[in-house]
Amino acid sequence: MQEYPVKRGYGRDLPESIPKILKECFGVDPKKDDNYYQISYGALVLLKTSPGKGGKTLIVHTESDRNAPDDVILDTNRRFRTFLEKVTGYSTKERVKLAKSIEKE
Repeated sequence: MQEYPVKRGYGRDLPESIPKILKECFGVDPKKDDNYYQISYGALVLLKTSPGKGGKTLIVHTESDRNAPDDVILDTNRRFRTFLEKVTGYSTKERVKLAKSIEKE
């Protein structure tokens, strides 16, 4: 399970935006399970996500198909990075920088 910080202003509508952005990025309707939204797409056997800590973080759990073809893996990773950027407001580069600064603390 991974926890991603959410940029100020993005957390307000997180419960409503998660399913919309999942649909937009992956093209599948998410299923709601308690507070989690989950999908299966491409190389992701399971992507399960929910808002965390008062909308200040995004909790994501993934399970991958290790036998998926390379082109499917690349497409899935691209869509997943796009999803994270749209939901959290942080680009991949910014998320890496934040993760490194959190590790140092």
